[in-house]
Amino acid sequence: MRLASRMGRIGTETAFEAAARARALEATGRSIIHLEIGEPDFDTPSNIREAAKRALDRGATHYTSTVGIPELRTAIAADATVRKHFAVSPDRVVVVPGGKPVMFFTMLALIEEGDEVIYPDPGFPIYESMINYVGGTAVPCPIRQENAFRLDPAEMASLVTPRTKLVIINSPANPTGGVSTREDLEQIAAVAREHDLIVMADEIYGRILYEGEHVSIASLPDMVDRTIVLDGFSKTYAMTGWRLGYAIVPEKLVMPFSRLLVNSVSCTNAATQWAGVEALTGPQDAVLAMVEEFRARRDLIVDGLNAIPGVSCLRPSGAFYAFPDISGTGLSGAELADRLLQESGVSALAGTAFGHVGRNHLRFSYANSRENIVEAMKRMRAVVEPLAAKAAAGR
Repeated sequence: MRLASRMGRIGTETAFEAAARARALEATGRSIIHLEIGEPDFDTPSNIREAAKRALDRGATHYTSTVGIPELRTAIAADATVRKHFAVSPDRVVVVPGGKPVMFFTMLALIEEGDEVIYPDPGFPIYESMINYVGGTAVPCPIRQENAFRLDPAEMASLVTPRTKLVIINSPANPTGGVSTREDLEQIAAVAREHDLIVMADEIYGRILYEGEHVSIASLPDMVDRTIVLDGFSKTYAMTGWRLGYAIVPEKLVMPFSRLLVNSVSCTNAATQWAGVEALTGPQDAVLAMVEEFRARRDLIVDGLNAIPGVSCLRPSGAFYAFPDISGTGLSGAELADRLLQESGVSALAGTAFGHVGRNHLRFSYANSRENIVEAMKRMRAVVEPLAAKAAAGR
């Protein structure tokens, strides 16, 4: 069987591959601490689970409207209007099974062969994968530790050419936890307006924020009609397995997104959508408690990493990832990730899983217990301390 040539352009998400390798070791009896997958370790709140059960019992087992049930679109619009600070009407909300379809549909609907798309590096790997798959030209914008892992608007502007069609931003960001300031976003918006660019704003971690404010670029002047907002329920409500996301899109994109849904998945699971209504309109206590627990874990892992020779880690302002610089160990991120898994049973991701800029970094997801984080740092120190000493002696 001969595959279509475009399959050679599609990438992957290596977190799942790393988790599979770690589980294979675990199956042999090894003790493994999983810090690779970006998935809250909390259960979905009980009120959300109960809402899905009630929906099933009353017969929510059939097709729904392609773009989502009216009740969920209305709930998303009301919530987004309050939290994102721009007027959102339900008819601009498109409900999809998870956040990734928003990325894919954006590329399919907008990007012609050779169109350039600026995306963050390091950043979520599916951005680059989808750009390449649809025949676009992926243009990485470096996200650097010395700039607090914030996208530099001036550097982004320098990458714009007559072929640039789309800019992707992500704040709070995976894998760094960096958060763009209002001033950053105002400058990015100015570039988008000047060059008539479209922005895809990935705001999936918008409520997992420890410092500062979450600003949606769509709330800035003249940006709502050139911005596709990606958001969802996976991270905020610990609903990764439910596969429930949404896009807030300019009016002209509602029908193209609807057509792409019809041609791919028809619609999003009915009972899951009713669970989403309850998530947005019900009590938010579980979300607040989860964020506070993530804050405690963040401080624990960042302090632990900075106490290890050869490792330097910024304190992230959002999401649930730490992205330390491990260049002081004398190894690349990929080499150290392999050593940590094989020698200490700590499963982390190489920074290069998210782009070339992350060569000397690791990504740790601190969506794990405090006890496991403490133990992981202890195990990591045992591996890294001798490496750092050897690297320092060789300088």
